[in-house]
Amino acid sequence: MLALLSSGIAPAVALMTFFYLKDRFNTEPILPIVQSFVYGALLVFPIMFIQYAFTTEGIDQDFFISSFILTGFLEEFFKWFIFVYTVYKFTTFNSFYDGIIYGVAISLGFATVENILYLVAHGIEYAFARAFFPVSSHALFGVVMGYYLGKARFNPVKPRLMMFFALLFPFLLHGFYDYILQTSDGNWIYILTPFMILLWLNAIKKVKQANQYVNRERLSIVNQNMDVS
Repeated sequence: MLALLSSGIAPAVALMTFFYLKDRFNTEPILPIVQSFVYGALLVFPIMFIQYAFTTEGIDQDFFISSFILTGFLEEFFKWFIFVYTVYKFTTFNSFYDGIIYGVAISLGFATVENILYLVAHGIEYAFARAFFPVSSHALFGVVMGYYLGKARFNPVKPRLMMFFALLFPFLLHGFYDYILQTSDGNWIYILTPFMILLWLNAIKKVKQANQYVNRERLSIVNQNMDVS
């Protein structure tokens, strides 16, 4: 059981550490990150209940509805909702890149509980594949969500539109991910691997852009202080 729990948690720790260390200017305190992770973990149970209710009604028979609505939209909406109504108000959420940190933390909290439940049901032999695909994909969706929520909070240009994008893009990406899994039969790895590479490239790009924005803000503050003095 210890090996199973370790296998279920280790990918989240590795991914969270990676994105945490990518913050070049303002390292976040650990406690709010853990709190966000727990929020994400707790989301698993109401979402599973809703998905089960729809499944018993036979609404998940269509691949499109199952992938984009019951999985993509439902899961990303709950993550977005918990971010906006809890994490968004954190005093420690004080820079653009923090959005990515907290978005990843919520997503990995969800992915970790989901991963452990899957490994308990199907066996530890799936741990490696799940680390590279489902767990990683949740983290990358979290990057996208956190990027746009960080932009909504710290970039005054169209903040409501940015908050909408923070839900829309992760939902669409998540829906495509699940649609590939459900429709490609045994060949899913040949389609999903390039898709995951694109997700990673997009995430790294957004990490870089968020850090560049923070750097510009820091330089602007320094220049203003020099002008005043």
